[in-house]
Amino acid sequence: MEHQRLSVIMPAYNEGDKIYNNLITAGECLKDFCTDYELVAVNDGSKDQTGAEIVRAASENEHIKAVSYAQNRGKGNAIREGVSAATGDVIAFLDADLDISPSHLEQYLKELERQSADIVIGSKMHRDSRLEYPASRRFVSFCYYIILKTLFHLHVKDTQTGIKLFKAEVIKNIIGMVRTSGYAYDIEILAVAARFGYRIIEQPVTLKFTRRDAFGRIKLKDILRMAKDTLSIFYWLKVKKIYDAAVAPKEEY
Repeated sequence: MEHQRLSVIMPAYNEGDKIYNNLITAGECLKDFCTDYELVAVNDGSKDQTGAEIVRAASENEHIKAVSYAQNRGKGNAIREGVSAATGDVIAFLDADLDISPSHLEQYLKELERQSADIVIGSKMHRDSRLEYPASRRFVSFCYYIILKTLFHLHVKDTQTGIKLFKAEVIKNIIGMVRTSGYAYDIEILAVAARFGYRIIEQPVTLKFTRRDAFGRIKLKDILRMAKDTLSIFYWLKVKKIYDAAVAPKEEY
C-alpha cells in the first residue's frame, strides 16, 4: 500500500478555534506512515473563521487542500464535496475534532489489503476498542445499532464512528447516489455498499471524547432528522430499489 496515494477528507463546520491545529497535527501524523497523502479539509459553510484557518494551514503544509463554500449543507454534502476533490487511490473520512487519531489509518490500510476488503470502518463496539465516551451516547449508539440491524441486516455493529477508509473506486461509485445530507449519510453509504457486495470490515478505535456536551453539536432536531432519513434510506433501498439501476455491481468495475 505504500505506493498508493491516500486522501483523507475532514469536513468542518464552525471549528475555527481548533481546525488549524488539528489539520497541522493530522498532517504530521499522516506523514509518519504515508509518503503520498493529501488532507482535504472541507469548510461546510461555517459562520466563524474555519475557512480562513483551513487556508492558513494549507499555506504551511502543501499536502492540505482547502475546499469551501458559503452555505452550510450538512456533513453528508461536505463528504461528497471532499470525495469529488480527492485524488487518492484510497480515501478516508476523519472527523475534524480528532477525537479519533488519524494514526488508526496505518493499520486500516494494512487490513484493507490483508483481508481483501473494499471498506474499513472504525467501530466503537469492537471488542478491542478503548473508549472515553459518555454513557448516554453509548446507549443511543446501541439503540441505533438495533434499529439498523432490524431494517438493513448489515453485518457491522457500528456505522457512525467518524473514521472510515475506502478504495477510491468504491466510494466514488457510491457517493453520487447518496441523497441524505445529514448524519445518516454513513448508513446510506454502507447500506448501498453492502447491497452491491462490497466487503466491509470493522476495526477497533481509541476514542477520547472532547466535546463539553455529551452529544456535542448534535441536537434534538438532528436526531429527529436522522430518524427520518434512516427510514427514507430503508424505503429507497428495500421498497423502491432505486439503487439497483444506478450503481454498477462490484464485479463490473
